[in-house]
Amino acid sequence: MPAAPSARKAPQRGSIAISTEDRLILRELAQQVAAVAALPIQAERIRLWQALNRCQPERPMVLAQTGGLMSESLLRCTDPLGRQWESALRWKLFCHEFIHDDYPCTATLDVRHAIEVSDYGLKEGRIYGDVDGYGAYRIDPPIVELADFDRIHPRRVTVDHEGTERRFQAANEVLGDLLQVRKVGETLCRNMLTRKLIHLRGFEQFLLDLYDHPEFVHRMMAFLRDDTLQEWELYEREGVLSYNAGPENIRGSGGVACTDRLPTADPSRPAQMQDMVCFGESQESIGVSPGLFDEFVLQYQLPLMNRFGLVDYGCCEPQDGKFDLLFNQIPRLNSVSVHPWGKRELAAEKLADRYIYAYKPHPGVIELPDPDFATAERELRETLAIARGCPVSLTMKTVLNPETADRITLWTDLAQRVVAEMA
Repeated sequence: MPAAPSARKAPQRGSIAISTEDRLILRELAQQVAAVAALPIQAERIRLWQALNRCQPERPMVLAQTGGLMSESLLRCTDPLGRQWESALRWKLFCHEFIHDDYPCTATLDVRHAIEVSDYGLKEGRIYGDVDGYGAYRIDPPIVELADFDRIHPRRVTVDHEGTERRFQAANEVLGDLLQVRKVGETLCRNMLTRKLIHLRGFEQFLLDLYDHPEFVHRMMAFLRDDTLQEWELYEREGVLSYNAGPENIRGSGGVACTDRLPTADPSRPAQMQDMVCFGESQESIGVSPGLFDEFVLQYQLPLMNRFGLVDYGCCEPQDGKFDLLFNQIPRLNSVSVHPWGKRELAAEKLADRYIYAYKPHPGVIELPDPDFATAERELRETLAIARGCPVSLTMKTVLNPETADRITLWTDLAQRVVAEMA
């Protein structure tokens, strides 16, 4: 299969001007962020995450992973770029004030590399419910007949280095004396091949193909494996992979990736895959046997995941029946996702003190119109008792809004109290 080409956009001349009013707003916020980042609690959080991630924990760690809590009405900058930076800075301050978890605040502002990735030549269809383009959807797959697969091609990846540099210089000129302004490229190297497959083929058809057309599934998975690897290798060549084991990096399986087991960011040398944490998951194969999972999913993820320095595995799918497959074939496995709808006792037995027990509490109990914090506390206590002796992170992944934002404050306070009482 031909390599996915990279194209560089033509440079756009001229610098980016930030208005005096926006500059004053951004600098005031940056000063507040720098003060929060200098608090002793931030260094302590970093130390505790590093201990957990080397599987020598001092206590379970707490993280709330949610967005949509901060109203855009708070933003005062008028320039779109200034509003992006303002939003990032206000979010840091919001987390410090209202989300009482163990996520460290750092004196940084990230400027994302401008990267565009094309489709595969066939456009997937999505059919939404009452609100078009929002919420749940079902897939209208473009590969209906097996022959349709012959019309797809590797994705085209475009890196705009010049545009990225202009935005970086603008941010550095405004805030560089207050914060560390960083260019940040790909950090969540997510190997989710079956997600891509079902958007091309459809979920039900994917399950039928495992039995009716197994060679076709092998062919599609090989294509997606090679296309994904070419993407990571292109980012490596272009210097747009970013070190992702710092205090601000979230683990795919849950928790903060901060670790001293991988190299720290080196401005003189772009990150390589071997310097990074990657993430593997296959939520779509939750209903298939461990044997089918191994043959049709894991064997195609391994050539990707084993290029990285550390590996997290699992998203919202329990790994019941698959633990030994992961242990035996991913030598640098570090963290595995665990859920209330899986066998928590089995996970604790299998993960023991060798891998991180990355537990994700049930979000529904705090998302309901009448949140049930008593049930949330009972679940936390049960899980910590089950996982005693394991390195544990507790990551609440939830969908809230500004009107219900106080629930994440209540949950993080609850989780920290339970952790302290059961330590």
